[in-house]
Amino acid sequence: MTIEPTPAHRLPRHLPRRYRTVLLAAGAIAGFGLIATAARAAAPEPYPCATLRIVSPYPPGGTTDILARIVSPGLSKQLGIPVIVDNRGGASSNIGTEFVARAKGDGCTALLGNNTGIVINRNLYQLKLDPTRALAPVGEIASVPLVLYVNSALPVNSVAQLVALAKAAPGKYSYASGGSGSPQHLAGEMLKLERQLDIVHIPYRGQGPALSDVIAGQVPIAFETTTAIAPQLKSGRLRPLATTGAKRARTLPDLPTMQEAGFPGFVIENWYGLFVPADTPAPLVQRLNAALNAVLGQPDIAGRLSDMGSADVRGTTAQFRAFIAKEMPYWESLVKRSGATVD
Repeated sequence: MTIEPTPAHRLPRHLPRRYRTVLLAAGAIAGFGLIATAARAAAPEPYPCATLRIVSPYPPGGTTDILARIVSPGLSKQLGIPVIVDNRGGASSNIGTEFVARAKGDGCTALLGNNTGIVINRNLYQLKLDPTRALAPVGEIASVPLVLYVNSALPVNSVAQLVALAKAAPGKYSYASGGSGSPQHLAGEMLKLERQLDIVHIPYRGQGPALSDVIAGQVPIAFETTTAIAPQLKSGRLRPLATTGAKRARTLPDLPTMQEAGFPGFVIENWYGLFVPADTPAPLVQRLNAALNAVLGQPDIAGRLSDMGSADVRGTTAQFRAFIAKEMPYWESLVKRSGATVD
């Protein structure tokens, strides 16, 4: 039974002063109790984990790792718990992706995955599980184009000059990628297919190591996201030739697209999102989605993502799931067209 506080003007006038004081005090206490109850009802339940682990299925230095470290502090504030980034690279992201897919669906383990691990690898590898079934999409984080770039020692300043150089010396040149099946790998295979080039693919355990070796001159050619390549261009050791977006990158406005460089339909973007094990309860997935969208909506985070070349991709879990369903046949077709295989 709820005790409603009684206003002073409604107390019987014949009551002795001491009884009126007691009743007013009791009413006040009851009122405070109602306020406290309402406050508890309005406050969100504590997140059911002591720590949230976000697995980046690549070594440090690549775009996936960069994005994980951009969103983790904000997610920590939104959820009220520590959020750590756990790098588990290898097998073109399959190791980290499978690790999360097999984790307990309690909301304590998440994957910052991309199109490589979620929809591309299933067309190239004999996977132990299907990521599109074993993982539940939480929300998209970013979508960025690639940049075709070379080590500055290579005597080319355009895609046409690169093609001519490779044509003149079949088998002499190589290109790096973060692993077989990555969009960077497929972009390289598409370049070869479009111009019948003999360039050797050198796969790495992640985009970070691949980028480092191109900077060092170990491999002369590569594709990389605008996110990871932009800071490195200031060193002068790399030379960008074109981007793979449908239009020019805002951060590299003087750089032509591959389409402008004479490759119609050559449009490739890397997208990234947050995932949890498929058996994670829907309320937890929705809570993570709300927290992620709140982080992505913060002006400083939105600005950093925009500088990386990504549009605002916030949305519901249902929208992200529908987006992935549309991406699956696109990447399956691209793998077949490019002739890409696991090296």
